[in-house]
Amino acid sequence: MEKFKYFAFISYNSKDIRWGKRLQRKLEGYKMPITLCKERGWKTQTPISPVFFAPTDIQPGGLSEELKRHLRDSRYLIVICSPNSASSSWVAEEIEYFHSLGREIHFLIVDGEPNSGDPKTECFNPILKKLGIPEPLAANVNEKIFVRPWLNTERAYIQLISKLLSVEFDSIWQRHRRLLKEKITAWLVGIALVLATMLGIWLYTRAIDVQVSLEEITYKNNNLPPLENAVVTLFLENETKSDTLKTIGSAHFSNIPTKYLNKEVRLSFISNADPRFTQYYYPIDTTLVLKRRLQLGIKRDSTIYGNVRFKLIDENHKALAGVTIYVDSTEARSDKNGIVSMYIPLRRQKEEYHLSSKSVTLLNDTFKMPCETSTVIRAIK
Repeated sequence: MEKFKYFAFISYNSKDIRWGKRLQRKLEGYKMPITLCKERGWKTQTPISPVFFAPTDIQPGGLSEELKRHLRDSRYLIVICSPNSASSSWVAEEIEYFHSLGREIHFLIVDGEPNSGDPKTECFNPILKKLGIPEPLAANVNEKIFVRPWLNTERAYIQLISKLLSVEFDSIWQRHRRLLKEKITAWLVGIALVLATMLGIWLYTRAIDVQVSLEEITYKNNNLPPLENAVVTLFLENETKSDTLKTIGSAHFSNIPTKYLNKEVRLSFISNADPRFTQYYYPIDTTLVLKRRLQLGIKRDSTIYGNVRFKLIDENHKALAGVTIYVDSTEARSDKNGIVSMYIPLRRQKEEYHLSSKSVTLLNDTFKMPCETSTVIRAIK
């Protein structure tokens, strides 16, 4: 009998990679009964090993020589069937090449329907009909044999394994179901023990939940951007707890040991933890007495949107000096370098401003904040 480096080669579309990884683990790790191994002369209880599974499907340009070599080194080809793989020319190339080797091809349906006539639901690649391959008797994870979907998936795996090893399906399926029941029982017992342990720890530590309410204490302006990605961090003796807020609200910290209650702890607030983005609020780092309900006043940084700076240039990219510009209704004048600088009070700040001028024609008459010297306004004299 010809020897192969791989027991099987898994062909799939990248959108079904989760199924491919799961199938590889299932096949390589499946243990056959010892008695059957002795009867078949298998030297290991995991005869379906190794299984070749490429981390990504092939790239444009067709099958590489490396992939062809892996296909030649494989005893069987397993095609993961779905509308994704049915429309994949790369999967078709793998099937066509393997078929030319004269070896068996097996199929596992994970989505779609055979011969549906609709590309959105068809699971078989059209290369099968082109090559004259008869409609395969594929294992189907969605076949409704049992009420529980996961049990139908397990049954499909065993169907495929029985075909690959040429063993009777019932001879290993009944054993597999029994092992599944034993595993589930052990799993439930383990969960019960874990829950009992967790309950005991909870009863012993009596952890509490702490809520920190944020309140803006500066002048509120609905034209300004709201709080985003704020991080509130509670520093305890040996650990820190953080909560990220998208808007002004409450940060929640759970499982705080009661030993910290009514004691001084450190609390910090950062309006945006990523230094690439603007800090809209002043950061806070303070010490306070821990209570179940805390309130933290936050203050908006008025300079972020208040300091307006942009450069005024002409059509030749030269700085325009001494030009009067109106930012909305506020007058400003460019300096010798063409820089326009001004400050807008917090109550009047907004995200976008309109520009106008009586001495030049502005090619772009709006800008968004924050606005730095990298912002360029073009004009024609």
